[in-house]
Formats: sequence, C-alpha cells, structure tokens
Amino acid sequence: MGGTRANKEIYFEKLRALIEQYPSIFVVNIDNVSSQQLHLIRQSLRGKGVVLMGKNTMVRRAIRGLLAEFPQFEKLMPYIKGNVGFVFTSQDLKEIREILLSNVVAAPARAGAIAPNDVFVPAGNTGMEPGKTSFFQALGIPTKIARGTIEIVNDVQVVSAGTKVGSSESALLNMLNISPFTYGLTVVQIYDDGAVFASSVLDIEEKTLLDGFMSGIKTIAAISLATNYPTIASVSHSLVNSYKNILAVSLATEYEFEGSAKLKERLANPEAYAAAAPAAGGAAESAAEAAPADEKEEEKEESDDDMGFGLFD
Repeated sequence: MGGTRANKEIYFEKLRALIEQYPSIFVVNIDNVSSQQLHLIRQSLRGKGVVLMGKNTMVRRAIRGLLAEFPQFEKLMPYIKGNVGFVFTSQDLKEIREILLSNVVAAPARAGAIAPNDVFVPAGNTGMEPGKTSFFQALGIPTKIARGTIEIVNDVQVVSAGTKVGSSESALLNMLNISPFTYGLTVVQIYDDGAVFASSVLDIEEKTLLDGFMSGIKTIAAISLATNYPTIASVSHSLVNSYKNILAVSLATEYEFEGSAKLKERLANPEAYAAAAPAAGGAAESAAEAAPADEKEEEKEESDDDMGFGLFD
C-alpha cells in the first residue's frame, strides 16, 4: 500500500513538472498500440516531446489536484476516457502530429476486432487448392478453378469500416496473407496555451487564416466608411478620400497648394506633357541602340590591337 502511494506521488510530481514545462499537450488514443510500438514512438519524439501514460482515475485525480493553480486544465477532463495517454511538447504542433501519426504498423484482421477501414479481397489467382472453396462460398465471393487453383473473379468487400471482423473473414484474410489494418496513435484532442481543439484545426493553412483576416478587415473598413464611424481599418481610406475632396475643391476654385498646383498645370497644358512622354521614350531607345554599337566598335578595336598574337608569344 505504501509502495502504491509512493508511486502515485511520483506520478503526480512528474505530471506537475510536465504541465509547468510544456505549453502544449496531445491527448492520444493508444488502442491496439503495442508496447514495442510505443517505445519506438518515444524514441522518435526524443528531444521534441514526452509521452506520459497512466490510469484514467489517477490522471483525473492528479489534474483535479492542480486545478487550483492551473484551472485551464479542467478543459481536458472530458477527454480522459478510454485508452488514452498524453504527449507533452513545446515544438511545432504540425511536426509533432506528423511524428505521432506516421508511426503505424500493419496488423492482421483478428476475429472480433472493430475494423478501422473497409477491407477488399482483390481479384486474381489465390494459389489455393480447390478444397478451400468453401471459405469463399461462405462469404459470397465469386470464384472459379483455373489450372488447379482457386481464382477470385471480381474484387469483393469482405469487411466494412466500424463493424466487427467475423471468424470466416479473419480466416480467409489470414490464408491470403492480407494484413488490412494499420494501428498507431490517434489524436483525440490538442491543448495549447489554455485552448482545446480538434486535430483537424492544424490542417488549416496559414494562407486561409490570412485571407479570412484580410476579408474581415475589408468588411470592417467598408462598414466604417458607410456609417462615417472611424476605425483603425478605415482611417487610411478616410485620409485618401479627404485628400481627393481637397484636390477637387482646389481644382474648382482659385485655392491652390503644392499638390493641386502640379495637377492644375498638367490640366492646363496637356500637350506639353503628352509631347514629353514620347520624347523620353525615344531618347531611351536611341541610347539602347547606341550601346550595342559602341560595344561592337570596342570589340573591333581590341581585335585589331591583338594583331593575332597572344600575350606570351
């Protein structure tokens, strides 16, 4: 009893230290994950995160003891159910999720197990003797005998996702050496700096967030301008619109300032500005044409100076 209490105290202290050190926590489901696979996951997370397992009752008790200091962790309580564990990290969440989800192993279909995905038996020759046709008949799989072996005529679905694997399906898949399932950690929920959210949130691209943010700013600016209510989003537009109004007043009256004086001059003598533009363009073209000619002349002079002799002849 004393040993068990001491172990609990050690666990509580470890959980507290991890909560204080790391800002992010992955709540992960470890159904069908072997101890060897979990060991490999710990190795792949070395230096990037820490895996902590424990009985749910003990985890809940430990967190309740910390709520006085860390009330935000009460958000994790609804997810501490089933076969779950914790991964503590301070690294990029997308990178850590990739490490967790990439460590999977293939597994055979065991009778009574819940199928995580649909399972199909592909068409083709099985290499099995005709005496085992009964397995295929029991599952309604169309077959024929070709060169003394059983051949499956069409692709057939034998197990649906979310249903239990039957003994016949399990026996057939094992005989065909088909390991249709892969098992690994799955992310139940993510805690990050007081917020709890689903793993799918990490799939949102930064560009999507920026586009949504910019769309919101544009909407606020439009509403502010329409209601004449100044905001940070609309102040730059208001200044530009006010400057345009001042220019319009200056053009319609004799009032003049530096910005409107240049505009008035351009409006008064449009021919002068129209003639200046092509002239500037023509000068640039003639300069561009002159440059290659000069280069050719220089090359010719250099070749004449060489007189066909090298530097060390």
